[in-house]
Amino acid sequence: MRVLVLNAGSSSLKSSVLESGRREPLAAMSVGWGADASRLAGRDESVGQLVDGLAQAGVDAQSIAAVGHRFVHGGPAFRRPVLIDDAVLSTLEELLDLAPLHNGVALDAIRAARRRLPGIPHACVFDTGFHESLPAEAYVYPLPWSWHEEDGLRRYGFHGLSVDWAVRRAGELLARSAAELCLVVAHLGSGCSVTAVEHGRSVSTSMGLTPLEGLMMGTRAGSVDPGLLLRVLRDGRLTPEELAEVLDHQSGLLGVSGVSGDVREVERAAAEGSERAALSLRMFARRAAEGIAAAATALPRLDALVFSGGIGENAAALRADIVRRLDVLGVPAIEAEESASDRLLSSPAHRPAVLRVEAREDVIIAESVTALLAGTGGPTRPA
Repeated sequence: MRVLVLNAGSSSLKSSVLESGRREPLAAMSVGWGADASRLAGRDESVGQLVDGLAQAGVDAQSIAAVGHRFVHGGPAFRRPVLIDDAVLSTLEELLDLAPLHNGVALDAIRAARRRLPGIPHACVFDTGFHESLPAEAYVYPLPWSWHEEDGLRRYGFHGLSVDWAVRRAGELLARSAAELCLVVAHLGSGCSVTAVEHGRSVSTSMGLTPLEGLMMGTRAGSVDPGLLLRVLRDGRLTPEELAEVLDHQSGLLGVSGVSGDVREVERAAAEGSERAALSLRMFARRAAEGIAAAATALPRLDALVFSGGIGENAAALRADIVRRLDVLGVPAIEAEESASDRLLSSPAHRPAVLRVEAREDVIIAESVTALLAGTGGPTRPA
Protein backbone atom coordinates (compact mmCIF):
# COMPACT_ATOMS: atom_id res chain seq x y z
CA MET A 1 0.00 0.00 0.00
CA ARG A 2 1.25 3.48 -0.90
CA VAL A 3 0.34 6.21 1.57
CA LEU A 4 0.79 9.91 0.90
CA VAL A 5 1.55 11.62 4.20
CA LEU A 6 0.73 15.32 4.59
CA ASN A 7 2.24 16.84 7.72
CA ALA A 8 0.92 20.38 8.16
CA GLY A 9 3.00 22.03 10.87
CA SER A 10 3.27 25.52 12.28
CA SER A 11 6.05 26.44 9.82
CA SER A 12 5.80 24.08 6.82
CA LEU A 13 3.83 21.48 4.92
CA LYS A 14 5.82 18.30 4.48
CA SER A 15 4.83 15.40 2.26
CA SER A 16 6.19 11.94 1.64
CA VAL A 17 5.03 8.77 -0.06
CA LEU A 18 5.77 5.55 1.76
CA GLU A 19 5.08 1.95 0.89
CA SER A 20 4.08 -0.58 3.52
CA GLY A 21 7.09 -1.98 5.36
CA ARG A 22 9.52 0.65 4.04
CA ARG A 23 11.00 3.67 5.79
CA GLU A 24 12.67 5.36 2.85
CA PRO A 25 10.10 7.47 1.03
CA LEU A 26 9.50 7.05 -2.69
CA ALA A 27 9.14 10.83 -2.78
CA ALA A 28 9.54 13.58 -0.21
CA MET A 29 8.85 17.28 -0.64
CA SER A 30 8.02 20.26 1.51
CA VAL A 31 6.78 23.83 1.25
CA GLY A 32 8.09 26.36 3.75
CA TRP A 33 5.51 28.58 5.38
CA GLY A 34 7.77 30.77 7.53
CA ALA A 35 7.80 30.87 11.31
CA ASP A 36 4.00 31.21 11.60
CA ALA A 37 1.97 29.27 9.02
CA SER A 38 -1.34 30.45 10.43
CA ARG A 39 -0.58 33.94 9.06
CA LEU A 40 0.13 32.82 5.50
CA ALA A 41 -2.55 33.22 2.85
CA GLY A 42 -3.08 30.60 0.16
CA ARG A 43 -1.80 27.65 2.17
CA ASP A 44 -4.22 25.26 0.46
CA GLU A 45 -2.37 25.87 -2.81
CA SER A 46 0.65 24.13 -1.27
CA VAL A 47 -1.21 20.82 -1.36
CA GLY A 48 -1.66 21.15 -5.11
CA GLN A 49 2.05 21.94 -5.54
CA LEU A 50 3.04 18.81 -3.65
CA VAL A 51 0.57 16.55 -5.49
CA ASP A 52 1.78 17.95 -8.83
CA GLY A 53 5.34 17.28 -7.71
CA LEU A 54 4.69 13.56 -7.30
CA ALA A 55 4.97 12.95 -11.04
CA GLN A 56 8.30 14.77 -11.17
CA ALA A 57 9.49 12.50 -8.38
CA GLY A 58 8.44 9.44 -10.37
CA VAL A 59 5.29 8.62 -8.40
CA ASP A 60 1.95 8.29 -10.20
CA ALA A 61 -0.74 10.01 -8.15
CA GLN A 62 -3.11 7.23 -9.23
CA SER A 63 -0.95 4.75 -7.30
CA ILE A 64 -1.70 6.44 -3.97
CA ALA A 65 -4.00 4.19 -1.95
CA ALA A 66 -4.63 6.54 1.00
CA VAL A 67 -3.67 9.89 2.45
CA GLY A 68 -2.59 10.29 6.07
CA HIS A 69 -2.81 13.68 7.78
CA ARG A 70 -1.15 14.83 10.98
CA PHE A 71 -3.60 16.62 13.25
CA VAL A 72 -2.11 18.13 16.37
CA HIS A 73 -5.00 18.30 18.85
CA GLY A 74 -7.77 15.72 18.79
CA GLY A 75 -9.24 16.96 22.08
CA PRO A 76 -11.38 14.49 24.02
CA ALA A 77 -13.02 13.25 20.82
CA PHE A 78 -10.01 11.76 19.04
CA ARG A 79 -6.95 9.97 20.34
CA ARG A 80 -6.63 7.11 17.86
CA PRO A 81 -6.39 7.37 14.05
CA VAL A 82 -9.71 7.93 12.32
CA LEU A 83 -11.00 7.89 8.75
CA ILE A 84 -12.14 11.33 7.65
CA ASP A 85 -15.73 11.91 6.59
CA ASP A 86 -17.98 14.95 6.78
CA ALA A 87 -18.97 14.18 10.38
CA VAL A 88 -15.33 13.90 11.46
CA LEU A 89 -14.52 17.16 9.66
CA SER A 90 -17.33 18.89 11.51
CA THR A 91 -15.96 17.70 14.85
CA LEU A 92 -12.42 18.75 13.91
CA GLU A 93 -13.72 22.25 13.19
CA GLU A 94 -14.90 22.48 16.82
CA LEU A 95 -11.31 21.89 18.00
CA LEU A 96 -9.64 24.82 16.24
CA ASP A 97 -9.25 26.94 19.38
CA LEU A 98 -7.34 24.19 21.18
CA ALA A 99 -4.36 24.59 18.86
CA PRO A 100 -4.73 27.89 16.96
CA LEU A 101 -1.39 27.67 15.16
CA HIS A 102 -1.93 24.09 14.02
CA ASN A 103 -5.47 22.76 13.78
CA GLY A 104 -6.75 25.35 11.33
CA VAL A 105 -3.69 24.89 9.13
CA ALA A 106 -4.17 21.11 9.12
CA LEU A 107 -7.89 21.41 8.43
CA ASP A 108 -7.20 23.57 5.35
CA ALA A 109 -4.72 20.98 4.12
CA ILE A 110 -7.22 18.16 4.65
CA ARG A 111 -9.94 19.95 2.69
CA ALA A 112 -7.55 20.77 -0.15
CA ALA A 113 -6.25 17.19 -0.29
CA ARG A 114 -9.76 15.70 -0.35
CA ARG A 115 -10.62 17.96 -3.27
CA ARG A 116 -7.43 17.10 -5.12
CA LEU A 117 -7.41 13.36 -4.33
CA PRO A 118 -11.06 12.26 -4.06
CA GLY A 119 -12.17 8.66 -4.11
CA ILE A 120 -9.46 7.32 -1.78
CA PRO A 121 -9.44 7.14 2.03
CA HIS A 122 -8.11 10.09 4.00
CA ALA A 123 -7.25 9.56 7.66
CA CYS A 124 -6.16 11.70 10.62
CA VAL A 125 -3.45 10.65 13.05
CA PHE A 126 -3.22 12.71 16.24
CA ASP A 127 -0.20 14.06 18.10
CA THR A 128 -2.13 13.71 21.36
CA GLY A 129 -2.52 9.94 20.94
CA PHE A 130 0.93 8.98 22.21
CA HIS A 131 0.19 10.69 25.53
CA GLU A 132 -2.82 8.51 26.39
CA SER A 133 -0.54 6.76 28.88
CA LEU A 134 0.04 9.86 31.03
CA PRO A 135 -0.79 9.14 34.68
CA ALA A 136 -3.39 11.30 36.43
CA GLU A 137 -0.70 13.08 38.45
CA ALA A 138 0.73 14.30 35.12
CA TYR A 139 -2.45 15.36 33.32
CA VAL A 140 -4.63 16.80 36.11
CA TYR A 141 -4.05 20.50 36.80
CA PRO A 142 -4.00 21.79 40.42
CA LEU A 143 -7.28 23.65 39.86
CA PRO A 144 -10.84 23.13 41.14
CA TRP A 145 -11.75 19.49 40.52
CA SER A 146 -14.90 20.42 38.63
CA TRP A 147 -12.77 22.05 35.95
CA HIS A 148 -11.28 18.65 35.22
CA GLU A 149 -14.26 16.39 35.89
CA GLU A 150 -17.02 18.50 34.33
CA ASP A 151 -15.19 20.66 31.80
CA GLY A 152 -12.45 18.26 30.70
CA LEU A 153 -9.67 20.80 31.25
CA ARG A 154 -6.51 18.68 31.45
CA ARG A 155 -3.07 18.19 29.97
CA TYR A 156 -3.06 16.47 26.59
CA GLY A 157 0.53 16.74 25.37
CA PHE A 158 1.73 17.08 21.78
CA HIS A 159 4.55 16.13 19.38
CA GLY A 160 3.50 12.56 20.11
CA LEU A 161 4.22 11.28 16.61
CA SER A 162 7.75 12.66 16.72
CA VAL A 163 8.31 11.22 20.19
CA ASP A 164 6.96 7.83 19.13
CA TRP A 165 9.51 7.67 16.31
CA ALA A 166 12.35 9.01 18.48
CA VAL A 167 11.79 6.23 21.01
CA ARG A 168 12.03 3.61 18.28
CA ARG A 169 15.18 5.09 16.78
CA ALA A 170 16.81 5.50 20.18
CA GLY A 171 16.43 1.78 20.74
CA GLU A 172 18.05 1.06 17.40
CA LEU A 173 20.93 3.50 17.92
CA LEU A 174 21.64 2.15 21.39
CA ALA A 175 21.12 -1.48 20.33
CA ARG A 176 18.56 -1.93 23.10
CA SER A 177 14.87 -2.69 23.18
CA ALA A 178 12.81 0.50 23.24
CA ALA A 179 10.60 -1.26 25.79
CA GLU A 180 13.40 -1.16 28.38
CA LEU A 181 14.59 2.42 27.90
CA CYS A 182 13.92 5.49 30.04
CA LEU A 183 14.27 8.58 27.84
CA VAL A 184 13.67 12.29 27.69
CA VAL A 185 12.81 13.38 24.16
CA ALA A 186 13.29 17.09 23.39
CA HIS A 187 11.40 18.05 20.24
CA LEU A 188 12.70 21.53 19.51
CA GLY A 189 11.46 23.43 16.47
CA SER A 190 8.97 26.22 15.84
CA GLY A 191 7.10 24.49 18.64
CA CYS A 192 9.04 22.92 21.51
CA SER A 193 8.27 20.26 24.08
CA VAL A 194 9.97 17.66 26.23
CA THR A 195 8.51 14.25 27.04
CA ALA A 196 9.62 11.66 29.58
CA VAL A 197 9.17 8.14 28.20
CA GLU A 198 9.38 5.12 30.47
CA HIS A 199 9.46 1.75 28.69
CA GLY A 200 7.86 3.21 25.57
CA ARG A 201 5.08 5.08 27.36
CA SER A 202 4.67 8.82 27.93
CA VAL A 203 4.75 9.62 31.66
CA SER A 204 5.33 13.39 31.60
CA THR A 205 5.24 16.11 28.96
CA SER A 206 5.64 19.88 28.97
CA MET A 207 2.80 21.00 26.70
CA GLY A 208 -0.65 21.06 28.25
CA LEU A 209 -4.27 21.64 27.33
CA THR A 210 -2.86 23.54 24.36
CA PRO A 211 0.54 23.65 22.61
CA LEU A 212 1.23 27.00 24.32
CA GLU A 213 2.41 25.65 27.68
CA GLY A 214 5.98 24.72 28.52
CA LEU A 215 9.19 25.75 26.80
CA MET A 216 10.03 28.99 25.04
CA MET A 217 9.35 28.58 21.29
CA GLY A 218 9.68 30.40 18.00
CA THR A 219 6.77 32.84 18.36
CA ARG A 220 5.04 31.27 21.40
CA ALA A 221 5.78 32.33 24.95
CA GLY A 222 5.54 28.97 26.66
CA SER A 223 4.81 29.06 30.39
CA VAL A 224 4.75 32.47 32.09
CA ASP A 225 3.42 33.66 35.45
CA PRO A 226 -0.39 33.59 35.19
CA GLY A 227 -0.44 36.56 37.55
CA LEU A 228 1.38 38.58 34.89
CA LEU A 229 -1.27 37.64 32.33
CA LEU A 230 -4.07 38.59 34.73
CA ARG A 231 -2.40 41.94 35.31
CA VAL A 232 -2.31 42.94 31.63
CA LEU A 233 -5.97 41.96 31.35
CA ARG A 234 -7.06 43.79 34.49
CA ASP A 235 -5.25 47.02 33.72
CA GLY A 236 -6.88 47.13 30.28
CA ARG A 237 -3.60 46.93 28.40
CA LEU A 238 -4.91 43.98 26.35
CA THR A 239 -8.20 42.25 25.66
CA PRO A 240 -8.28 38.43 25.88
CA GLU A 241 -8.12 38.26 22.09
CA GLU A 242 -5.13 40.60 21.96
CA LEU A 243 -3.39 38.62 24.70
CA ALA A 244 -3.89 35.40 22.72
CA GLU A 245 -2.35 37.14 19.72
CA VAL A 246 0.71 38.16 21.73
CA LEU A 247 1.24 34.76 23.36
CA ASP A 248 0.91 32.79 20.11
CA HIS A 249 2.38 35.11 17.50
CA GLN A 250 4.57 37.81 19.07
CA SER A 251 6.50 36.08 21.85
CA GLY A 252 9.25 33.47 22.18
CA LEU A 253 12.44 34.01 20.17
CA LEU A 254 10.68 36.64 18.06
CA GLY A 255 9.40 38.61 21.02
CA VAL A 256 12.72 38.77 22.87
CA SER A 257 15.10 39.11 19.92
CA GLY A 258 12.94 41.47 17.87
CA VAL A 259 14.40 39.70 14.84
CA SER A 260 12.55 36.50 14.00
CA GLY A 261 11.05 33.29 15.32
CA ASP A 262 13.49 31.38 13.09
CA VAL A 263 16.50 30.38 15.17
CA ARG A 264 18.83 30.64 12.16
CA GLU A 265 18.03 34.33 11.72
CA VAL A 266 18.34 34.93 15.46
CA GLU A 267 21.76 33.24 15.52
CA ARG A 268 22.92 35.43 12.62
CA ALA A 269 21.76 38.56 14.43
CA ALA A 270 23.53 37.46 17.61
CA ALA A 271 26.74 36.84 15.66
CA GLU A 272 26.45 40.37 14.26
CA GLY A 273 26.28 41.83 17.77
CA SER A 274 22.58 41.98 18.68
CA GLU A 275 22.40 41.71 22.47
CA ARG A 276 18.69 40.94 22.43
CA ALA A 277 19.21 38.11 19.94
CA ALA A 278 21.98 36.67 22.10
CA LEU A 279 19.77 36.96 25.19
CA SER A 280 16.90 35.16 23.46
CA LEU A 281 19.19 32.22 22.62
CA ARG A 282 20.44 31.99 26.21
CA MET A 283 16.87 32.08 27.46
CA PHE A 284 15.85 29.39 24.98
CA ALA A 285 18.70 27.11 26.09
CA ARG A 286 18.01 27.70 29.79
CA ARG A 287 14.30 26.98 29.51
CA ALA A 288 14.89 23.88 27.40
CA ALA A 289 17.39 22.57 29.96
CA GLU A 290 14.96 23.30 32.80
CA GLY A 291 12.22 21.40 30.96
CA ILE A 292 14.49 18.42 30.33
CA ALA A 293 15.57 18.33 33.97
CA ALA A 294 11.95 18.49 35.16
CA ALA A 295 10.90 15.67 32.82
CA ALA A 296 13.74 13.49 34.10
CA THR A 297 12.24 13.54 37.59
CA ALA A 298 9.34 11.43 36.29
CA LEU A 299 11.72 8.56 35.42
CA PRO A 300 13.41 5.94 37.60
CA ARG A 301 16.63 6.59 35.67
CA LEU A 302 17.76 8.42 32.53
CA ASP A 303 19.23 6.23 29.80
CA ALA A 304 19.33 8.85 27.06
CA LEU A 305 18.40 12.37 26.04
CA VAL A 306 17.10 12.54 22.48
CA PHE A 307 17.04 15.76 20.43
CA SER A 308 14.65 16.04 17.49
CA GLY A 309 12.80 18.73 15.52
CA GLY A 310 14.33 21.42 13.32
CA ILE A 311 16.31 23.08 16.12
CA GLY A 312 17.12 19.87 17.96
CA GLU A 313 18.47 18.30 14.79
CA ASN A 314 20.29 21.21 13.21
CA ALA A 315 21.16 24.00 15.70
CA ALA A 316 24.40 22.41 16.93
CA ALA A 317 25.64 25.31 19.07
CA LEU A 318 22.30 25.77 20.78
CA ARG A 319 21.98 22.03 21.36
CA ALA A 320 25.44 21.92 22.96
CA ASP A 321 24.54 24.88 25.21
CA ILE A 322 21.42 23.07 26.42
CA VAL A 323 23.43 19.92 27.22
CA ARG A 324 26.12 21.95 29.00
CA ARG A 325 23.48 23.14 31.46
CA LEU A 326 22.56 19.53 32.33
CA ASP A 327 25.89 18.56 33.87
CA VAL A 328 24.17 18.42 37.26
CA LEU A 329 22.17 15.43 35.96
CA GLY A 330 25.30 13.70 34.75
CA VAL A 331 24.54 14.36 31.09
CA PRO A 332 27.91 14.44 29.29
CA ALA A 333 28.94 17.55 27.36
CA ILE A 334 28.79 17.31 23.57
CA GLU A 335 30.56 19.16 20.77
CA ALA A 336 28.76 21.84 18.81
CA GLU A 337 29.12 19.88 15.59
CA GLU A 338 26.69 19.61 12.72
CA SER A 339 25.13 16.26 11.88
CA ALA A 340 22.91 15.34 8.96
CA SER A 341 22.02 11.85 10.19
CA ASP A 342 20.74 10.06 13.27
CA ARG A 343 23.63 9.41 15.61
CA LEU A 344 25.03 9.19 19.09
CA LEU A 345 26.39 12.64 19.98
CA SER A 346 28.05 11.66 23.25
CA SER A 347 30.86 9.20 23.90
CA PRO A 348 29.68 5.55 23.77
CA ALA A 349 31.20 5.10 27.23
CA HIS A 350 28.97 7.72 28.88
CA ARG A 351 25.45 7.41 30.20
CA PRO A 352 23.03 8.98 29.85
CA ALA A 353 23.61 9.03 26.13
CA VAL A 354 22.81 12.06 23.97
CA LEU A 355 21.24 11.32 20.58
CA ARG A 356 20.23 13.25 17.50
CA VAL A 357 17.19 11.78 15.70
CA GLU A 358 15.48 13.18 12.63
CA ALA A 359 11.75 13.70 13.19
CA ARG A 360 9.96 11.11 11.07
CA GLU A 361 6.31 11.58 11.89
CA ASP A 362 5.62 10.38 8.36
CA VAL A 363 6.64 6.80 9.17
CA ILE A 364 4.33 6.65 12.20
CA ILE A 365 1.46 8.25 10.24
CA ALA A 366 1.85 5.87 7.27
CA GLU A 367 1.99 2.83 9.57
CA SER A 368 -1.07 4.07 11.48
CA VAL A 369 -3.10 4.63 8.32
CA THR A 370 -2.14 1.22 6.92
CA ALA A 371 -3.11 -0.45 10.21
CA LEU A 372 -6.37 1.50 10.39
CA LEU A 373 -7.39 0.38 6.90
CA ALA A 374 -6.36 -3.19 7.73
CA GLY A 375 -8.44 -3.07 10.90
CA THR A 376 -5.52 -3.68 13.28
CA GLY A 377 -5.67 -0.35 15.11
CA GLY A 378 -2.15 1.07 14.75
CA PRO A 379 1.57 0.41 15.08
CA THR A 380 2.64 -1.66 18.04
CA ARG A 381 4.30 0.17 20.92
CA PRO A 382 6.29 -1.35 23.73
CA ALA A 383 4.09 -2.82 26.47
